[in-house]
Amino acid sequence: MTEYDKRGGLPSLDLLLTFLEIYRAGSLSAAAQRLGVSQPAVTGQLARLEDQVGEPLFVRTYRGVTPTRRAAVLASRIGVHMDGLRGALAPEGTEPVLGGTVRVGGAAELMTLRVMPVLADLGRRGVRVQVTLGLADDLLSQLASGALDLVVSAVRPAQEGVLALPLVDEEFVLVAAPALAHTVDSERLAADPAAALAHLPLVAYAEELPIVRRYWRSEFGRRPPNPVSLLVPDLRAVLAAVAEGAGVSVLPRYVAAPALDAGEVVQLHHPEAAPLNTLYLAVRRGASAGPALAVLRDRLQRAARGWGGL
Repeated sequence: MTEYDKRGGLPSLDLLLTFLEIYRAGSLSAAAQRLGVSQPAVTGQLARLEDQVGEPLFVRTYRGVTPTRRAAVLASRIGVHMDGLRGALAPEGTEPVLGGTVRVGGAAELMTLRVMPVLADLGRRGVRVQVTLGLADDLLSQLASGALDLVVSAVRPAQEGVLALPLVDEEFVLVAAPALAHTVDSERLAADPAAALAHLPLVAYAEELPIVRRYWRSEFGRRPPNPVSLLVPDLRAVLAAVAEGAGVSVLPRYVAAPALDAGEVVQLHHPEAAPLNTLYLAVRRGASAGPALAVLRDRLQRAARGWGGL
Protein backbone atom coordinates (compact mmCIF):
# COMPACT_ATOMS: atom_id res chain seq x y z
CA MET A 1 0.00 0.00 0.00
CA THR A 2 1.40 3.39 -0.97
CA GLU A 3 1.58 6.49 1.19
CA TYR A 4 -1.27 8.06 -0.78
CA ASP A 5 -3.45 4.95 -0.41
CA LYS A 6 -3.04 5.08 3.35
CA ARG A 7 -4.36 8.62 3.32
CA GLY A 8 -7.41 7.96 1.20
CA GLY A 9 -6.39 7.40 -2.43
CA LEU A 10 -4.33 9.14 -5.07
CA PRO A 11 -4.65 12.92 -5.44
CA SER A 12 -7.13 14.07 -8.06
CA LEU A 13 -5.97 15.71 -11.27
CA ASP A 14 -7.51 18.98 -10.08
CA LEU A 15 -5.29 19.00 -7.01
CA LEU A 16 -2.20 18.17 -9.04
CA LEU A 17 -3.00 20.83 -11.63
CA THR A 18 -3.43 23.44 -8.90
CA PHE A 19 -0.18 22.35 -7.28
CA LEU A 20 1.67 22.65 -10.60
CA GLU A 21 0.35 26.15 -11.23
CA ILE A 22 1.41 27.26 -7.72
CA TYR A 23 4.82 25.71 -8.26
CA ARG A 24 5.34 27.42 -11.60
CA ALA A 25 3.87 30.77 -10.63
CA GLY A 26 5.54 31.06 -7.23
CA SER A 27 2.45 32.48 -5.53
CA LEU A 28 -1.08 31.44 -4.64
CA SER A 29 -2.64 34.57 -6.11
CA ALA A 30 -0.86 34.17 -9.47
CA ALA A 31 -1.90 30.53 -9.62
CA ALA A 32 -5.50 31.47 -8.87
CA GLN A 33 -5.46 34.04 -11.66
CA ARG A 34 -4.12 31.51 -14.16
CA LEU A 35 -6.69 28.94 -13.14
CA GLY A 36 -9.56 31.42 -13.10
CA VAL A 37 -10.57 30.63 -9.52
CA SER A 38 -10.40 32.42 -6.19
CA GLN A 39 -7.29 32.42 -4.03
CA PRO A 40 -9.16 30.72 -1.12
CA ALA A 41 -10.05 27.90 -3.53
CA VAL A 42 -6.38 27.45 -4.45
CA THR A 43 -5.38 27.58 -0.78
CA GLY A 44 -7.96 24.91 0.06
CA GLN A 45 -6.83 22.61 -2.73
CA LEU A 46 -3.21 22.96 -1.69
CA ALA A 47 -4.14 22.13 1.91
CA ARG A 48 -5.95 18.98 0.73
CA LEU A 49 -2.96 17.87 -1.33
CA GLU A 50 -0.50 18.54 1.50
CA ASP A 51 -2.73 16.50 3.79
CA GLN A 52 -2.61 13.59 1.35
CA VAL A 53 1.15 13.92 0.83
CA GLY A 54 1.70 14.18 4.58
CA GLU A 55 4.01 17.19 4.61
CA PRO A 56 4.14 20.85 3.47
CA LEU A 57 4.93 21.43 -0.19
CA PHE A 58 5.60 25.17 0.05
CA VAL A 59 7.02 27.61 2.56
CA ARG A 60 5.01 30.84 2.72
CA THR A 61 7.02 34.06 2.45
CA TYR A 62 6.15 37.71 2.00
CA ARG A 63 7.08 37.32 -1.69
CA GLY A 64 4.81 34.34 -2.28
CA VAL A 65 5.68 30.69 -1.76
CA THR A 66 8.93 28.75 -2.03
CA PRO A 67 8.76 25.05 -2.97
CA THR A 68 10.18 22.41 -0.65
CA ARG A 69 12.41 19.67 -2.06
CA ARG A 70 9.41 17.33 -1.97
CA ALA A 71 7.51 19.79 -4.16
CA ALA A 72 10.39 20.01 -6.62
CA VAL A 73 10.51 16.22 -6.97
CA LEU A 74 6.72 15.99 -7.38
CA ALA A 75 6.67 18.73 -10.02
CA SER A 76 9.46 17.11 -12.01
CA ARG A 77 7.58 13.81 -12.01
CA ILE A 78 4.14 15.04 -12.99
CA GLY A 79 4.82 18.21 -14.98
CA VAL A 80 5.47 16.68 -18.40
CA HIS A 81 2.50 14.32 -18.01
CA MET A 82 0.09 17.08 -16.96
CA ASP A 83 1.19 19.21 -19.89
CA GLY A 84 0.74 16.24 -22.19
CA LEU A 85 -2.81 15.67 -20.94
CA ARG A 86 -3.70 19.31 -21.51
CA GLY A 87 -2.23 19.15 -24.99
CA ALA A 88 -4.12 15.96 -25.80
CA LEU A 89 -7.41 17.54 -24.72
CA ALA A 90 -6.85 20.80 -26.60
CA PRO A 91 -9.09 21.42 -29.64
CA GLU A 92 -7.71 20.18 -32.93
CA GLY A 93 -5.73 22.82 -34.74
CA THR A 94 -4.56 24.61 -31.61
CA GLU A 95 -0.89 25.31 -30.91
CA PRO A 96 1.24 22.20 -30.19
CA VAL A 97 2.28 21.45 -26.64
CA LEU A 98 5.86 22.48 -27.40
CA GLY A 99 7.30 25.18 -29.62
CA GLY A 100 8.37 28.79 -29.26
CA THR A 101 11.60 30.08 -27.73
CA VAL A 102 13.19 29.52 -24.33
CA ARG A 103 16.09 31.71 -23.17
CA VAL A 104 18.41 29.93 -20.74
CA GLY A 105 21.48 31.13 -18.85
CA GLY A 106 24.19 29.33 -16.91
CA ALA A 107 27.90 28.81 -16.38
CA ALA A 108 29.70 27.51 -19.46
CA GLU A 109 31.05 24.40 -17.74
CA LEU A 110 27.77 23.22 -16.23
CA MET A 111 25.80 24.01 -19.37
CA THR A 112 28.27 22.10 -21.54
CA LEU A 113 28.83 19.06 -19.34
CA ARG A 114 25.38 18.55 -17.84
CA VAL A 115 22.60 20.82 -19.13
CA MET A 116 23.20 20.68 -22.88
CA PRO A 117 21.74 17.17 -23.38
CA VAL A 118 18.44 18.38 -21.91
CA LEU A 119 18.48 21.49 -24.10
CA ALA A 120 19.25 19.41 -27.17
CA ASP A 121 16.22 17.24 -26.48
CA LEU A 122 14.02 20.35 -26.39
CA GLY A 123 15.51 21.46 -29.71
CA ARG A 124 14.55 18.14 -31.27
CA ARG A 125 10.97 18.77 -30.14
CA GLY A 126 10.66 22.03 -32.04
CA VAL A 127 11.72 24.49 -29.35
CA ARG A 128 14.19 27.24 -30.22
CA VAL A 129 16.65 27.44 -27.31
CA GLN A 130 18.82 30.54 -26.81
CA VAL A 131 21.71 29.98 -24.37
CA THR A 132 23.61 32.76 -22.60
CA LEU A 133 26.81 31.81 -20.78
CA GLY A 134 28.21 33.87 -17.95
CA LEU A 135 28.49 34.54 -14.23
CA ALA A 136 25.54 33.90 -11.95
CA ASP A 137 25.02 37.49 -10.78
CA ASP A 138 24.96 38.85 -14.34
CA LEU A 139 22.60 36.12 -15.52
CA LEU A 140 20.22 36.60 -12.58
CA SER A 141 20.03 40.32 -13.35
CA GLN A 142 19.07 39.46 -16.92
CA LEU A 143 16.46 37.04 -15.61
CA ALA A 144 14.94 39.67 -13.32
CA SER A 145 14.79 42.17 -16.19
CA GLY A 146 13.01 39.69 -18.47
CA ALA A 147 15.93 39.06 -20.84
CA LEU A 148 16.14 35.40 -19.77
CA ASP A 149 13.47 32.84 -18.87
CA LEU A 150 15.51 30.46 -16.71
CA VAL A 151 18.95 30.48 -15.10
CA VAL A 152 20.91 27.59 -13.63
CA SER A 153 22.64 29.50 -10.86
CA ALA A 154 25.55 28.67 -8.57
CA VAL A 155 24.31 31.28 -6.07
CA ARG A 156 20.92 31.58 -4.40
CA PRO A 157 19.07 34.47 -6.11
CA ALA A 158 18.36 37.49 -3.94
CA GLN A 159 16.51 39.55 -6.55
CA GLU A 160 12.93 40.54 -5.86
CA GLY A 161 10.58 38.57 -8.06
CA VAL A 162 12.96 35.67 -8.74
CA LEU A 163 11.97 32.20 -7.55
CA ALA A 164 14.81 29.80 -6.65
CA LEU A 165 14.30 26.03 -6.86
CA PRO A 166 17.11 23.83 -5.44
CA LEU A 167 18.45 21.64 -8.25
CA VAL A 168 21.52 19.68 -7.13
CA ASP A 169 24.57 19.96 -4.87
CA GLU A 170 28.02 20.23 -6.42
CA GLU A 171 31.04 18.87 -4.53
CA PHE A 172 34.42 20.63 -4.60
CA VAL A 173 37.81 18.91 -4.71
CA LEU A 174 41.34 20.28 -4.33
CA VAL A 175 43.46 18.89 -7.17
CA ALA A 176 47.03 18.99 -8.46
CA ALA A 177 49.20 17.24 -10.99
CA PRO A 178 50.92 14.17 -9.50
CA ALA A 179 54.37 15.81 -9.69
CA LEU A 180 53.21 18.78 -7.61
CA ALA A 181 51.37 16.54 -5.18
CA HIS A 182 54.65 14.74 -4.44
CA THR A 183 56.10 18.02 -3.09
CA VAL A 184 53.57 18.08 -0.24
CA ASP A 185 54.63 16.54 3.08
CA SER A 186 51.84 14.16 4.09
CA GLU A 187 52.44 14.47 7.84
CA ARG A 188 52.44 18.24 7.68
CA LEU A 189 49.36 18.14 5.46
CA ALA A 190 47.49 16.23 8.17
CA ALA A 191 48.66 18.56 10.96
CA ASP A 192 48.54 21.97 9.24
CA PRO A 193 47.16 21.70 5.68
CA ALA A 194 47.25 25.42 4.88
CA ALA A 195 50.96 25.61 5.74
CA ALA A 196 51.73 22.34 3.95
CA LEU A 197 50.13 23.68 0.76
CA ALA A 198 51.38 27.28 1.00
CA HIS A 199 54.27 26.78 -1.44
CA LEU A 200 51.98 25.65 -4.28
CA PRO A 201 50.86 28.24 -6.86
CA LEU A 202 47.15 28.60 -7.56
CA VAL A 203 45.26 28.37 -10.82
CA ALA A 204 42.03 30.30 -10.39
CA TYR A 205 38.79 31.17 -12.16
CA ALA A 206 38.82 34.88 -11.24
CA GLU A 207 40.92 37.51 -9.50
CA GLU A 208 38.85 37.20 -6.31
CA LEU A 209 39.58 33.43 -6.13
CA PRO A 210 35.90 32.73 -5.35
CA ILE A 211 35.99 28.90 -5.33
CA VAL A 212 39.52 28.54 -3.94
CA ARG A 213 38.98 31.13 -1.21
CA ARG A 214 35.75 29.47 -0.10
CA TYR A 215 37.47 26.07 0.15
CA TRP A 216 40.40 27.43 2.14
CA ARG A 217 38.12 29.27 4.56
CA SER A 218 35.74 26.34 5.10
CA GLU A 219 38.41 23.66 5.40
CA PHE A 220 41.48 25.50 6.71
CA GLY A 221 39.92 28.50 8.46
CA ARG A 222 41.86 31.14 6.54
CA ARG A 223 42.36 32.76 3.15
CA PRO A 224 44.89 31.08 0.85
CA PRO A 225 48.36 32.67 1.20
CA ASN A 226 49.53 30.98 -2.01
CA PRO A 227 50.79 32.91 -5.03
CA VAL A 228 48.55 32.91 -8.10
CA SER A 229 50.18 31.61 -11.25
CA LEU A 230 47.28 31.69 -13.73
CA LEU A 231 43.79 33.18 -14.03
CA VAL A 232 41.37 31.81 -16.64
CA PRO A 233 37.56 32.25 -16.62
CA ASP A 234 36.67 28.67 -17.55
CA LEU A 235 36.88 25.75 -15.12
CA ARG A 236 37.75 23.32 -17.90
CA ALA A 237 40.75 25.49 -18.77
CA VAL A 238 41.65 25.64 -15.06
CA LEU A 239 41.69 21.83 -15.02
CA ALA A 240 43.86 21.69 -18.13
CA ALA A 241 46.38 24.07 -16.57
CA VAL A 242 46.45 22.09 -13.33
CA ALA A 243 47.05 18.86 -15.24
CA GLU A 244 50.03 20.51 -16.96
CA GLY A 245 51.55 21.43 -13.58
CA ALA A 246 50.76 25.17 -13.56
CA GLY A 247 49.49 24.97 -9.99
CA VAL A 248 46.69 23.61 -7.80
CA SER A 249 43.03 24.53 -7.80
CA VAL A 250 39.60 23.73 -6.42
CA LEU A 251 37.04 22.42 -8.91
CA PRO A 252 33.59 20.86 -8.91
CA ARG A 253 34.00 17.10 -8.93
CA TYR A 254 32.01 16.73 -12.16
CA VAL A 255 34.57 18.93 -13.93
CA ALA A 256 37.62 17.18 -12.44
CA ALA A 257 36.28 13.60 -12.59
CA PRO A 258 37.64 12.59 -16.04
CA ALA A 259 41.16 13.82 -15.18
CA LEU A 260 41.01 12.18 -11.74
CA ASP A 261 39.95 8.88 -13.29
CA ALA A 262 42.75 9.10 -15.86
CA GLY A 263 45.38 9.92 -13.22
CA GLU A 264 46.16 13.28 -14.84
CA VAL A 265 45.43 15.01 -11.54
CA VAL A 266 45.07 13.76 -7.95
CA GLN A 267 42.97 14.93 -5.03
CA LEU A 268 45.31 16.62 -2.57
CA HIS A 269 43.00 16.92 0.41
CA HIS A 270 40.26 14.59 1.67
CA PRO A 271 37.97 16.40 4.14
CA GLU A 272 35.68 14.43 6.45
CA ALA A 273 32.63 16.08 4.85
CA ALA A 274 32.83 17.12 1.22
CA PRO A 275 32.41 20.89 0.67
CA LEU A 276 29.13 21.40 -1.18
CA ASN A 277 27.38 24.21 -3.00
CA THR A 278 23.72 24.11 -4.02
CA LEU A 279 22.83 24.92 -7.61
CA TYR A 280 19.43 26.50 -8.25
CA LEU A 281 16.93 26.74 -11.04
CA ALA A 282 15.84 30.36 -11.11
CA VAL A 283 12.75 31.72 -12.87
CA ARG A 284 10.73 34.91 -12.59
CA ARG A 285 8.08 34.59 -9.93
CA GLY A 286 4.59 34.78 -11.41
CA ALA A 287 5.82 34.86 -15.02
CA SER A 288 3.76 32.94 -17.55
CA ALA A 289 5.27 29.46 -17.87
CA GLY A 290 4.74 28.33 -21.44
CA PRO A 291 4.78 24.61 -22.20
CA ALA A 292 8.39 24.61 -23.41
CA LEU A 293 9.71 26.37 -20.29
CA ALA A 294 7.65 24.14 -18.03
CA VAL A 295 8.96 21.01 -19.76
CA LEU A 296 12.54 22.28 -19.58
CA ARG A 297 12.28 22.98 -15.87
CA ASP A 298 10.78 19.56 -15.16
CA ARG A 299 13.32 17.77 -17.36
CA LEU A 300 16.26 19.52 -15.67
CA GLN A 301 15.02 18.50 -12.24
CA ARG A 302 14.53 14.94 -13.40
CA ALA A 303 18.00 14.86 -14.97
CA ALA A 304 19.57 16.30 -11.80
CA ARG A 305 18.30 13.37 -9.78
CA GLY A 306 20.34 11.14 -12.08
CA TRP A 307 23.43 13.31 -11.71
CA GLY A 308 23.59 12.67 -7.96
CA GLY A 309 26.12 15.00 -6.35
CA LEU A 310 28.11 16.89 -8.95
